[in-house]
Amino acid sequence: MIKKNEVAVVEPKEKNPGAENSNTDKPEFDLTSPEWYLNRELTWLEFNRRVLHEGEDERTPLLERIMFLSIVGGNLDEFYMKRIGGLKQQVGAGVRKLTVDGRTPGGQIDECHAVVRSILVKKKQLEQELLGKLSEQGIRIVGYQELDKDQQKEVDNYFQENIYPLLTPQGMDPAHPFPFISNLSVNLLVVTKYQHDAHPFLNRIKVPTGVGIPRFLRVGEGHLYIRFEDLIANNLTVVFPGLVVESCAFFRVTRNAITEQDGANANDLLAVIETALRNRKFAEIVRLEVDADMSALHRGMLAAELGIDEEKDVFTVEGIIGKRDLFEIASIDIPEFHYPLHQPFDHFCLSGDSPNIFHIIREKGSLLLQHPYESFDSSVQRFLREASRDPKVLAIKMTLYRTSAGSRIIPYLLDAAQNGKQVAVVVELMARFDESANIRWAEHLEEAGVHVTYGVVGLKTHSKVIFVVRRDFDGLRRYAHIGTGNYHAGTARIYSDLGLLTSDRVIAQDLTELFNYLTTGYAPERNYRKLLPSPRVLKKALLDKIEREIANHSTKNPGRIQFKTNALEDKDITAALYKASMAGVQVDLLIRDSCRLRPGIPGLSENVRVVSIVGRFLEHTRIYYFQNNGEEEYFIGSADIMKRNLEYRVEVITPVEPEELRKVLREVLDVQLADQRSAWEMLPDGSYIQCTGERKKGCHEILIEKAEKRLSDAQALCSLEQKRLVKRKKGRGKK
Repeated sequence: MIKKNEVAVVEPKEKNPGAENSNTDKPEFDLTSPEWYLNRELTWLEFNRRVLHEGEDERTPLLERIMFLSIVGGNLDEFYMKRIGGLKQQVGAGVRKLTVDGRTPGGQIDECHAVVRSILVKKKQLEQELLGKLSEQGIRIVGYQELDKDQQKEVDNYFQENIYPLLTPQGMDPAHPFPFISNLSVNLLVVTKYQHDAHPFLNRIKVPTGVGIPRFLRVGEGHLYIRFEDLIANNLTVVFPGLVVESCAFFRVTRNAITEQDGANANDLLAVIETALRNRKFAEIVRLEVDADMSALHRGMLAAELGIDEEKDVFTVEGIIGKRDLFEIASIDIPEFHYPLHQPFDHFCLSGDSPNIFHIIREKGSLLLQHPYESFDSSVQRFLREASRDPKVLAIKMTLYRTSAGSRIIPYLLDAAQNGKQVAVVVELMARFDESANIRWAEHLEEAGVHVTYGVVGLKTHSKVIFVVRRDFDGLRRYAHIGTGNYHAGTARIYSDLGLLTSDRVIAQDLTELFNYLTTGYAPERNYRKLLPSPRVLKKALLDKIEREIANHSTKNPGRIQFKTNALEDKDITAALYKASMAGVQVDLLIRDSCRLRPGIPGLSENVRVVSIVGRFLEHTRIYYFQNNGEEEYFIGSADIMKRNLEYRVEVITPVEPEELRKVLREVLDVQLADQRSAWEMLPDGSYIQCTGERKKGCHEILIEKAEKRLSDAQALCSLEQKRLVKRKKGRGKK
């Protein structure tokens, strides 16, 4: 267990100062006061401390520990591109409006820098520890000078044949202006001079990317590795023949990714996004990373040339710059240094030689899918595959936020169009860092005759929905998949998500309304009877249900609210949950990363528990539960409790009504709230302590076992039914 931080003492205002409090004289809290709201950026950085701790935890397999170190590196890259980049834009625009937690944009940047620097210290210590442990196991990342002569000759030959032709050294002098530095590229700053001349020359070499050469080059047949840039640095006499190399140091820049243009009045949204992508390449620099060997003079020169504040925006990195690339090392195939292999199970209703998937859904009414415990391919992709080929299917509609080249989603949609189905796809062009891929997918789909739209102007379409219209024996019937995760085969193996396959007629009617809205952009007063879409319905519905829970709460029938989501950022929902706690309602929050609410404050939030799960899989599921006076309600869907999701995105939340499916959701909530391995509980000051106890398995391992048991129980039942059938046939034969 990590050490518990000191908890802030809270002194609430009282209605009757000096008098003894009675039940009617409860402390009074001003829920507009910034002190009750934690900062979004700082709580997200706190989440990365928890991720880093998984790398520090000796119970985690060695190469998985490297993976967590890599994940934090990538997370911080994205944090600077998106969050710090956005804050710097606000500072540049002169924004002075305070956040709900009472901070200015500039103040947030300064506080974030301080937290990041403390995380970097931890990363440095962890990197040194893990590289030492890797070395003990025969996996070594060494410097060029640590290689023997034969090994140096091997890598030098590789440099001459495979790297040297790709290099473009760039001088920096009056005839050669300071070069453009691309985002997240590793660069060498090389100082050279002539043999008998004291005047130095500055040069920049970019380490080539996207050329099929790994960051960590394997030497020989074992697990000995040298960094790409280190090999370049030790062959500079080849790059600069006849010159003396005085010094060489590495650096890396991070550019702002917030470059969207206002497309509200644009005639061509696609053109707007393409322009934004071009602008992102040249966006302002928000961070400069330099290695510890760079001189103060050159550090200052780079900061000046790049237009950043040397004191605030320059970070000295000990060890490997760009630690996200340690993913290459973490991916080494040595099973004993990884988590036990998990091959997703088929959903028990979809296993074996199961019939047409639409017959199964129609018979069952609804199926609940749990990824990555259950297979994405044999459920979601199968649903779309059979829809694309089934002659009775007339139309397929879906929303596409993110997918991957490894997914079969796009080929199945193309097949459907070629097979004469009506296919309509709402492609979200503004899915951050997936814009280029989504533009390509959209073009492929349009070329095949698919009706492609880009959603509603001014709103991101973040919902995860596939909608199929089929001519069944009794007329037209509509089938749907509504999920919490993207249609992405890669993330479906490492993200924890849920999906609902359903033929519910009311949900289908609601989805008809939703897709008509998405494909036309026209939003009259559409009547949704079961679904809770945003931006028009969801937030009000959540606030109303919280208020209902407060009204229904009593000593004999206590209320309960449980939310599982990636983030809790919206102030109105946070304030409503405070009110629920003050009314006595038990509030359990499984929040992965950012959370504004402070639990455990007497009189305000002593009935609130905030738990974060950090483990083998990335938590991505959204579940909303209300006790509702015994008439329990469960919802799943794509929306986090953030202002952007509730007010500026198209999201879909669906009820889960069949009792057997609710039991699975109840199981997920209970297992995670009882976790003693992967769970962290928030203290009133916003810090976290890791939950520890006798249970050695984390919730992810437990849920793997439960998914396996569901399948084995179903197979056993099927086998028993087959035996009974055979026995009955034999009995009839004797007669």
